Amino acid sequence: MNGSIKPKVKICCISSLEEANIAIEYGADALGLVGPMPSGPGVISLDLISTISQSVPELVATFFLTSQTNPQEIINQHKLVNTSTIQIVDEIQLDSYSILREALPAIKLVQVIHVLDEKSIEQALKVAPYVDAVLLDSGNPNLKVKQLGGTGRVHNWDLSKIIRKELNIPVFLAGGLNPSNIQIAVEQVQPFGVDLCSGVRSNGLLDPRKLKAFFDALNSNT
Repeated sequence: MNGSIKPKVKICCISSLEEANIAIEYGADALGLVGPMPSGPGVISLDLISTISQSVPELVATFFLTSQTNPQEIINQHKLVNTSTIQIVDEIQLDSYSILREALPAIKLVQVIHVLDEKSIEQALKVAPYVDAVLLDSGNPNLKVKQLGGTGRVHNWDLSKIIRKELNIPVFLAGGLNPSNIQIAVEQVQPFGVDLCSGVRSNGLLDPRKLKAFFDALNSNT
């Protein structure tokens, strides 16, 4: 990847302690743990999210994915899961971030931006002052049944690159990443981190062979 800095790697849709351990063994810097969602893969119980988040090494970040838009509901959920990070997958009111900060001052906040068109750039710029990072994904919250992640689709990386350049906070790139396209994705967007779900799975299960292929591709020429 022409000497570019290797991004952090978040493996999402972790469904068990076994998957968490496999992801960490292969080099994951963070795990994504999916709470209740209107659609998409990887949903597990809040109890299991808590079990996984409390069992992983301290240096591995744990992201709790929530589709809640009410800040108090997000706070109530987080009290049950105790992850290091909250990933908000739907749009929330700007004043909600201060409520979350006050209640959970030690917890990182990551806002998902679903990259659909140039309006996504405006949305990212608007929320950036309130969060620790943004994550650029390929969902569509405008559908009747919202798609808020785990689509396996690649979005317009040109837009993602603009967002990454415009923001002064970390940017994660998600959406359809896999061993065959990760090098070009990182070269084009140069994100702080990358996020994978379906691209390292077979029949819904984390696939060690795909994980190895992904990390081999990511680590080559860095």
